[in-house]
Amino acid sequence: MAEGHHSPLEQFQVHTLVPLKIGGVDVSFTNASLVMVAVAVFITVFMLAGMSKRAVVPGRFQGAVEFFHDYVHGLINENIGAAGRKYFPFVFTIFIFILFLNLVGLVPSSPTSLVFTVTSHIIVTFAMAAVVFLLATVVGFMHHGVHFLSFFVPKGVPAWLLPLMVPIEVMSYFIRPITLSVRLFANMVAGHVMLAVIGGFVFSLGAAFFIVPGLIPLAAIVAIFALELLIACLQAYVFATLTCIYLNDAIHMAH
Repeated sequence: MAEGHHSPLEQFQVHTLVPLKIGGVDVSFTNASLVMVAVAVFITVFMLAGMSKRAVVPGRFQGAVEFFHDYVHGLINENIGAAGRKYFPFVFTIFIFILFLNLVGLVPSSPTSLVFTVTSHIIVTFAMAAVVFLLATVVGFMHHGVHFLSFFVPKGVPAWLLPLMVPIEVMSYFIRPITLSVRLFANMVAGHVMLAVIGGFVFSLGAAFFIVPGLIPLAAIVAIFALELLIACLQAYVFATLTCIYLNDAIHMAH
C-alpha cells in the first residue's frame, strides 16, 4: 500500500491504552474498553438528567428519555405481552447501549483515534448475544422446568420424523447467538468500510482535479452516511426485537 494511504480496516484495530494482566490473562484497558465505559457513563448521565425533574410538560432531555422508554415498552408489549414487562430493564439496556455504541462509531476519526466502533468486533457482539441467549434459556426453565425441553419437539410432526427434526431444532436454537452477533457485526463492518473507501475516493478526486469532480462522490458519501445512520438505529432495533422474540419463545413456548 502506498505511503500515506490507510487500509479501510485500520479503523477496527484495538489499541492497548493501559497494559494489565491478571493471572496470566491479558485484561488490558483498550480503546474499545474506553468507548464502552464512556458510552455507559454518558447513558447514565443522560437518563438521570432526563428523569430528574419529571415535569408534566417534558423538556428536551425528559422528552428524549420518555421517547426511548415508550418505544422499548411498546416493543416488549408487541412481541411478548404483559409477561415480558419484568424484563424491560434488560431489553432497554441492550437497546440503548447498542444504539449509542453504533452512533459513536459514526463519528469521523483516524486509525489512531480513541473513537472506536465497538460493535464492529464479533467478540463484543457475541458476548451480548450470548447473554441474551443464556437469559432466554434460564427464563424458559424458570417458567416451564424440564418441560421447556419440549420446545425442541415440533408439534404435529410424525414420530418417525422426530429423530431427524429434534437435532435440527436443537441446532437452530444453539445457533441463535451466532446469527444474532454476526448480523450486527457484519452490518457495522460493511458500512464503515464502504464509508472509508468512498471517503478516500472523494479525497483523491478533490486533490487531483481541484475538488469539482469530487462533488459527485461527496454527495454519495453523504447519502451513504445517512444510510449508515439508519442502519445504526435499525440494528439496535433488530437486536432488541430478536431479544424480545427469544424471551417470548421461552415464556410462551411459541414454536
